[in-house]
Amino acid sequence: MSVRTTSAPRADLVADTALALLAERGMRGLTHRAVDEAAGLPQGSTSNLARTRQALLELAVRRLAEREARVLALDELPDPRGDADAVVDALALAAHRSLTRNRDLTLARYELALEATRRPELRAYYDTAGARFRDRLTALLTALGSTDPARHVLSLVAWADGLLFSCVAGSFSTQVPSPEQMRDGLRELLAGMLGDRKTAGGPG
Repeated sequence: MSVRTTSAPRADLVADTALALLAERGMRGLTHRAVDEAAGLPQGSTSNLARTRQALLELAVRRLAEREARVLALDELPDPRGDADAVVDALALAAHRSLTRNRDLTLARYELALEATRRPELRAYYDTAGARFRDRLTALLTALGSTDPARHVLSLVAWADGLLFSCVAGSFSTQVPSPEQMRDGLRELLAGMLGDRKTAGGPG
């Protein structure tokens, strides 16, 4: 693991270590003791910060949302009214980052998502943490001219999640599409939803 550092605040260190353990060992490998050992902390440190397993999982979900927001660069996405292709480029690069240098973070997200299906309290926390991304996509698709933003956001997220899951844990786990291939897929998807020739790469 590469999460041992004394410069990070204790909560961030514990959360980052929890995410690394989820990616490396799965949900069964995530325990308070395992976090202490992997982070190089005195035994009991993680329990003092997050006394229950639910609290530890919530800490991991919060940190996941913070780190994925940086990976996806939500606040840096361009105004689609100015250049729809710039939005496609930004989203394609974000997806590519999720499959390459942030692959473990993506894997940890799927571990947490599956656990949330069995824990209603975690489900609510997980969905709330992810609302920022959905809201940003809704605003983007609305600006692009979507007549049904909620349905189109679901389609876009389903495409992205399907791609990520297939390439991280599914039958395409040995393949990583290039940014250019991801751009092509996004253009095709958005053109189908919006009927926008410019988004599809044609003349505006």
